[in-house]
Amino acid sequence: MSRRTPVRRKIAVASWRPSRDGRIYARMEVDATAALAYLDRVRAESGEGVTVTHIVGAALARALREVDEIRARVVLGRLVALASCDIGFAVDISGGSDLAPVKVHDVDRLTPLEIARELDAGAQRLRGGEDTAYRRSSGLVRRMPSWSVRPVLATASLVAGGLGRGILGQPGFPLGTAFVSNVGTLGLDEAFLAPLPFARTPVYLAVGAVTPRAVVVDGEVVARPVLVLVATADHRIVDGAHAGRMATIVREHLLHPERLDHPAP
Repeated sequence: MSRRTPVRRKIAVASWRPSRDGRIYARMEVDATAALAYLDRVRAESGEGVTVTHIVGAALARALREVDEIRARVVLGRLVALASCDIGFAVDISGGSDLAPVKVHDVDRLTPLEIARELDAGAQRLRGGEDTAYRRSSGLVRRMPSWSVRPVLATASLVAGGLGRGILGQPGFPLGTAFVSNVGTLGLDEAFLAPLPFARTPVYLAVGAVTPRAVVVDGEVVARPVLVLVATADHRIVDGAHAGRMATIVREHLLHPERLDHPAP
């Protein structure tokens, strides 16, 4: 077993302390029957690997657009708005041993198929070592002594996550307005994501595995494929009312995914 500390682990150790910050958690189950049928159709028509992640990302972006109070970050004790509905997606870049984010811009204006294309292009750049920002920032962290990573990330938090300006190879608002990770591909039915403090991203959404469960349909108990979504949010920005409105919008789009083919201009 290698004794070399992965860059991701080094950043994690420097980022998180015992939690004292307010967070709000939400979990919901959604009948995935319509979403899976939609995926079958889009894959057959396009020949491309559109997945549940892309549908969920599109639905979440519609919710972020409509519940615009959520699009904010905290800077020097003040709430400051985020104008766009950019979303970061976790992608596997090393056979399950390392993950990296791909930020897709203006997801509220994209269909699931367009999100899949953007995300695939970003993942290919990361895996091929062609993502300059990731390569530079990872190289810097790898060379830093461990004691220096925490203060450097604190500075990056203010500059990149707060002010939206690039620093140390990272772009401004590195994860966007929300972050999505499909933990179902890792063999997990569901999970609660830990926010990355320096990114100052208000919402994290874990996409669980689709599994058959007993549900009630028209008064009858039947087996249906069910998707579990779990959100972690900054309680300074998101409260129960916001979470409820967001969940309603996301659920409606997952139950009627064809609506995602007609995003607002």
